[in-house]
Amino acid sequence: MSRPTDLRPSRREVLVTSSVALALGLAAGSFLEPVRAETTTETGDSTMPSVRTRDGVEIFYKDWGPKDAQPIVFHHGWPLSSDDWDPQLLFFLSKGYRVIAHDRRGHGRSTQVFDGHDMDHYAADLAAVVEALDLRDAIHVGHSTGGGEALHYTARHGKDRVAKLVLIGAVPPLMVRTAANPEGLPIEVFDGFRAALAANRAQFFLDVPSGPFYGYNRPGATPSDGVIRNWWRQGMIGGAKAHYDGIKAFSETDFTDDLKAVTVPTLVMHGDDDQIVPIVASAPKSAELLRKPTLKIYEGLGHGLCTTDADRVNADLLAFIEA
Repeated sequence: MSRPTDLRPSRREVLVTSSVALALGLAAGSFLEPVRAETTTETGDSTMPSVRTRDGVEIFYKDWGPKDAQPIVFHHGWPLSSDDWDPQLLFFLSKGYRVIAHDRRGHGRSTQVFDGHDMDHYAADLAAVVEALDLRDAIHVGHSTGGGEALHYTARHGKDRVAKLVLIGAVPPLMVRTAANPEGLPIEVFDGFRAALAANRAQFFLDVPSGPFYGYNRPGATPSDGVIRNWWRQGMIGGAKAHYDGIKAFSETDFTDDLKAVTVPTLVMHGDDDQIVPIVASAPKSAELLRKPTLKIYEGLGHGLCTTDADRVNADLLAFIEA
């Protein structure tokens, strides 16, 4: 006697069908909801706040402190995440400010898309976050690549929302050497970054913080294993494609017009022993192009001064913000 056919779907079929339906729903949502605030993305037992950009990228952000307090928005460097601002987030939170920090597209907990890794997209992504959270009268603080992002955002999107701007160890006006920028670094330096990243990103992301980023390669320096591992952790969470393309974004973007366009008071902070963004082609030149600059040079400090000398940096930031 033949066995009756079981028409009930198997558990595997149910799971596959549900996954397809969910994927289609998310795809449709990316077009129907060009900007969405406070999206929650499931990660185990927790959820993460994010904003969806017009091209469907989920930008993770932290938003801590009283919602009616003045906001301070922090822009992280390459190839890190918003976690790099922990010393500043906790400090300004204790001072009563509202602190916001996001992970750039392809970095940290934001979507690892393959494209859009350029300053125009970076600034537009941040504008989506700012608009979703309705941040006004904000102070924007950017370190390294994040300095370029904060500047580009302020010049293009933030004229009615930004109160003050801070550039720390920042890449503007232009990092790469050109005929008009002879003090810049040769393109071969950045080609070397790309080659090292493509060959062994994990090792490259150990070598950078162990050496020039924090100045741990200088005589008498005392490297912190925790700081090095934290840098590596942040970098490896992000996407290799975003990091590879980001090298071009931070090294070859010319911010001259942005610097000229910004009208808000701007603090430019830089260590004179910065081995990543040499001061000769950066901070003083930016200050010359800005309309309302304050230039502060730190003798003997390197690129990672927000971590190695957080107390000094935080005190100077607070003084500028409250002036």
